[in-house]
Amino acid sequence: MLFNSTVFLQFFAAFLLLYYLCRNSLTARNLLIVSASYLFYGWWDPRFLVLLAFSSGFDFSVGLLLEHAATPSRRKAILSLSIICNLTLLGFFKYYDFFIGSFAALLTQIHVSFHPHTLGIILPVGISFYTFQSMSYVMDVYRREMKPTRNLLNFLAYVSFFPQLVAGPIGRGHHLLPQFETPRVITRVMLAEGLWLVLWGLFKKVALADNFAPLVEMVFDHPHPSAPMVVLGTLAFGLQIYSDFSGYSDIARGTARILGFDLIFNFNLPYMAGDIRDFWRRWHISLSTWLRDYLYFSLGGNRRGSARTYLNLLITMLLGGLWHGAAWNFVLWGLWHGSGLMTHRWWSERKGFKFALPNGLAWGLTMLFVFYGWMLFRANSWAQICSLTRGLGDWQWPSWVPYYLLNLGILALPLIGIGAWQKRSGNLLVPLQAAPWGRHLLQCFLLLGIILFWGKTSAPFIYFQF
Repeated sequence: MLFNSTVFLQFFAAFLLLYYLCRNSLTARNLLIVSASYLFYGWWDPRFLVLLAFSSGFDFSVGLLLEHAATPSRRKAILSLSIICNLTLLGFFKYYDFFIGSFAALLTQIHVSFHPHTLGIILPVGISFYTFQSMSYVMDVYRREMKPTRNLLNFLAYVSFFPQLVAGPIGRGHHLLPQFETPRVITRVMLAEGLWLVLWGLFKKVALADNFAPLVEMVFDHPHPSAPMVVLGTLAFGLQIYSDFSGYSDIARGTARILGFDLIFNFNLPYMAGDIRDFWRRWHISLSTWLRDYLYFSLGGNRRGSARTYLNLLITMLLGGLWHGAAWNFVLWGLWHGSGLMTHRWWSERKGFKFALPNGLAWGLTMLFVFYGWMLFRANSWAQICSLTRGLGDWQWPSWVPYYLLNLGILALPLIGIGAWQKRSGNLLVPLQAAPWGRHLLQCFLLLGIILFWGKTSAPFIYFQF
């Protein structure tokens, strides 16, 4: 069930009515959330519900076991069991065919005949997101940052909450779970914020991302791309993936806000970052902070010397790249960003901020690095990466490039204009502070754009595949 579909609007309208009718019972509301979330998730394939239910029930039990574990060694053994089980499930469904196929290709290169049996596994939608959300709860309980819940219904609602189930933001146990355990009071401010976020998110997906997509496909499918084509296609993809993913995150946060919940912002103007570290503080915040808190710090962070710090950064980003999908371009993308973070740290340690690059130059170099990374991310194979990179040396201008570049610029204007407004004010919700006539005019503009482009493609969100 896609946010950008009529069936979801019907589903959410019916859900809101029932949610209002059971407003006097927290248990009834949470039961409704679980039922609706399982319906929402099972819409793709009911078989996936078994995996979701097992993952939730398993980590709920692990939380209770951790509470009763008497010794540190027993607590560590229980945590290890949870991590192994979660990562085994994730690895089997997401990476089995990839690794067995890659191993077979490697043996072929050294003339060893090997014909593995691949399973043709269908990737359960959102498995990377809800697995990490469930794992965060276990780790928070293990670190004694929260007490385990004894209410299975509340925990099932926490893991399966439909607004953010399939593409985040990835919730944390200590932040999100308590919201299912206390009565929710929905205010006018929450409704106003929720409506704005839903409209802005749908506009970014329907009117922007889905219109960037044809240009991206045309360039990346071209057999002999030249530099202007590569630049144009990569810019378009950078705008597409931002509009698509941040659009989903805004809709998720907006629908949750309408229901009385507070999800974290997942994006904070990432294309205004002044360096690569700043970019990762702004892009996919729920994942980058998860990797920092649960992986990078667990590896030792920056507490074991410079060499170990650089290695920890590289490992963290490598696994972050692999988290995105079972393909070597994602591994390369993770290594690319890991090397960027290592270089930034090395430069900061030796030069200090008094020798920092001018802001404009630093921003420009950061965007060059980020957008070349998007080319790696979008490419379908190593051969295509080589072809696109070689194309950067060919400066032939096809006659259609200026036309599409103009279209790209016009489509990007809403992102640039509202982003500049948010940057200047330091408030991502600044449109809500505009005069009533201005706020209503802006919302009508967004609604008009959504209506004009609604249903023309209904393309799935990019991050559904992860």
